[in-house]
Amino acid sequence: MEVNSDPEVTALLPYATWRSRADADAWLQRMRGIEATGLALQFVVVLKPAGRAIGTCLLFRFEEGSARAELGYALGRAHWGRGFMHEALVALLGSAFGAMGLRRIDAEVDTANGASARLLRRLGFTKEGLLRQRWVTKGTAKDVELYALLRNEWLARDGASSAA
Repeated sequence: MEVNSDPEVTALLPYATWRSRADADAWLQRMRGIEATGLALQFVVVLKPAGRAIGTCLLFRFEEGSARAELGYALGRAHWGRGFMHEALVALLGSAFGAMGLRRIDAEVDTANGASARLLRRLGFTKEGLLRQRWVTKGTAKDVELYALLRNEWLARDGASSAA
């Protein structure tokens, strides 16, 4: 709950901030339903020494025929700027482009979320464009930047082939 119940964490994300345990339970049921369709996989980012969940990352909107999916992620504010999400996404992308056989991964980022855009660029994603008023977040239409990473780009990165 520490991640999605924090208004600062969810301020730039396209869903409501959790207000109660019931919100968390509803999210879990929704995710289990989506995962059962084969259209998404939700992962939990765990701080190893504490064994505590500090974030999530998600592959969703799988398109089998195109071998593509979208990427989403959120990290608890206390852990921002420490490299944890980078580490988690390196592992996730290695699996996505390796064993899962994906060809392309897209990510949409609120234009105000500079930290997320920097993380994606650091991972090798390319900004492909601006999607005007793409999300409605907390009642406001938001522009988002579209980023994408191709399998061959990931595999060409230094050291990435060993992670795949």
